[in-house]
Amino acid sequence: MAKLVVLSAGFDGRTHDLNVDKTTIGRVEDNTFQIADASVSSHHCEIVLRGSDVVIHDLGSTNGSFINGEKISESVLKPGQTLKLGQIELQLVPDGAPMPAMKSAPAPAAAAPSAPAPAPAPTKHKMDSTMVVPRGVNLNELSADGTRPTGFDTSGKGFSKKKGNSNMLFVYIGIGLVVVIAIVLVIVFTQLH
Repeated sequence: MAKLVVLSAGFDGRTHDLNVDKTTIGRVEDNTFQIADASVSSHHCEIVLRGSDVVIHDLGSTNGSFINGEKISESVLKPGQTLKLGQIELQLVPDGAPMPAMKSAPAPAAAAPSAPAPAPAPTKHKMDSTMVVPRGVNLNELSADGTRPTGFDTSGKGFSKKKGNSNMLFVYIGIGLVVVIAIVLVIVFTQLH
């Protein structure tokens, strides 16, 4: 039986045995395998066992599902490959295989000897579509000067006062109804006497 091992720091080697046909992974408690991290969607992906294949199916997650750095909507995850959900990395480990090394926070730099360290070589960063949004948008951030965005209210006066024409229409209709009812009552009373 294969298992998923969380490699990301802060999850300290959490594992989940893939022993059922369908496993859901997400941030909320109703998932089969809950990963409580803000970059993981509430229902991020599902894992379906099809024979010996482990198939990952993204459930329309915000930050996407990636296998070895390639975004997928549905793909087979092979042993040793890295599955990335948001900022969380997992690895598929076959039954009996050794556990992979966990990622840890970078260690603090040791005191340097008198010789300066060489400058690091420039690295080419691979673009990743994963984006964590910790909070919503603040209204003050919508424009630099704090004014309303254009197109919202172009008059600059706020809301305009409604004209009273429709109210007068109801008054005239009401007076007309009272007059008609009064005439009907007069006719009815004269017929009775």
